[in-house]
Amino acid sequence: MQIATLGDIHTHYRTDGPADGPAVVFANSLGTDLRLWDKVIPLLPAHLRLIRYDKRGHGLTTAPPAPYAMGALVTDLERLMDHLGVTGAVVVGLSIGGLIAQGLAVKRLDLVRGLVLSNTAARISTAAMWADRIAAVRAGGIDSLADSVMERWFGKPFRATPELHAWRTMLTRQPVDGYAGCAAAIAGTDFFTTTATLRLPTLAIAGDQDGATPPDLVRETASLIPGSRFHLIRGAGHLPCVEKPDDYAAALAAFLQDIGHA
Repeated sequence: MQIATLGDIHTHYRTDGPADGPAVVFANSLGTDLRLWDKVIPLLPAHLRLIRYDKRGHGLTTAPPAPYAMGALVTDLERLMDHLGVTGAVVVGLSIGGLIAQGLAVKRLDLVRGLVLSNTAARISTAAMWADRIAAVRAGGIDSLADSVMERWFGKPFRATPELHAWRTMLTRQPVDGYAGCAAAIAGTDFFTTTATLRLPTLAIAGDQDGATPPDLVRETASLIPGSRFHLIRGAGHLPCVEKPDDYAAALAAFLQDIGHA
């Protein structure tokens, strides 16, 4: 267990692989912690330095009172990478993690040499939808919407497996302030203009059964960055790294090799 005190929060993070290896940094989705990547990490090249963390309000990281701003979430990752002495990393961001990755690349291009925008977009849904989601969580807790979240996260075959219980439990055990705070950050974010200024190697990944960020939305965001590539994983929802880890790791490893990072 590794904890870094970064500004106003204590951030939980984990590193795998050699300290001098090319860095790959993973940013999680709303409602998950760094275990989101457990199935993918062992499948990646052993010489990579793999860094993952619990974002503000999730997992073992501090959960300040909501709401949060996207700028604070970007700064949290910036501070963690500075703390670890990481520059020139490939940043893999899933859902809200993809928003954080986009914001970091615009703010600190020295930290980011490549992006993997997984199941994300430059803008995710509407402010009104997120306001309704926050109100529901405040009124009935995260458990009140957990079943509908599972339907967006996973395809029907996966939802029939016992493993679904673990992911539903992970979601419902996040702090309400953490979930609501990050939902507010998503609601206030529109990166269409800024992401369109980026010029760096980018891979976009989508799941064909994703109910939160459908493939066309992911593809639209990828098209903002010239030269980006798009990869569709079939038989997967919003978290293809969980449902299809072999496919996910293969796509990621191929991208890292193509850009000379692995």
